[in-house]
Amino acid sequence: MIAEDSVLLRVGLVKVLEMAGFEVVAEAGEADGLLAAVDAHRPDLAVVDVRMPPGFTDEGVRAALAIRQQRPDTAVLMLSQYVEERYAAELLATNTSGIGYLLKQRVADVEEFIEALRRVAAGGTALDPQVVAQLLVRRPSDPLDRLTERERDVLALMAEGRSNAGIAARLVVSESAVAKHINSILAKLDLPKADADHRRVLAVLRFLGGGR
Repeated sequence: MIAEDSVLLRVGLVKVLEMAGFEVVAEAGEADGLLAAVDAHRPDLAVVDVRMPPGFTDEGVRAALAIRQQRPDTAVLMLSQYVEERYAAELLATNTSGIGYLLKQRVADVEEFIEALRRVAAGGTALDPQVVAQLLVRRPSDPLDRLTERERDVLALMAEGRSNAGIAARLVVSESAVAKHINSILAKLDLPKADADHRRVLAVLRFLGGGR
C-alpha cells in the first residue's frame, strides 16, 4: 500500500508499482488512514511518506514505527523530501528486517527504485546513499575511526542494503575481497561472535548509531 499526501506523487507511485508487477491494495493521504488500511489489508509492503497531515512533521515515521511494532511482517519503505537520518536510525533501531529509507528523487530512477522495493519486501534494507553519506561524519571516540577508507566504503554499501555481490560490482572488486573487508570490519567493531547475517546487522546498527 501507499501512504502519500501528494495526490500526483501517489498516483505516479501506483502506476510505477503496478507496471512493475506489484499489486497496490490501498492508498492513504494521512497517517491515521495508513494505519487503518494496514489493519484492513495487511499488505506485504507499505510505502510511506515521512511527513504527513495534519502536522507535516513526523506523522509518517510514527505510523511506520507503530506498524513495525504491531505487524512486524509488514515491510516499510519510507520516502522523504530531505535527508533526515535520525528517522532512518530510529526505524533501524527497532528491527532491521524489511526497512527502507529513500529520498523522493530516487523514484525518478524507476529501475533503482523498484530494486529497492523488492529488496525491502524480501526482508532486506535499502538506505539512500545521501543518508549514508551524512552518517559518515566522524564522532569523537567513534569505533568507526578504526576502519580504513575502503572498509568505510564497504560498510556504507552494507547500510544501503547491498549484498556482497552488489558491493563488489559497485566498488569493482572481487567478492572475496569484499568478504575480507567485511570480516575486518566486524573484528574492528568488536562485535560479538554470532552468525554472519546477524553480525552484518550489528555492524550497520553501529554505523547508524543505533547499536552500542
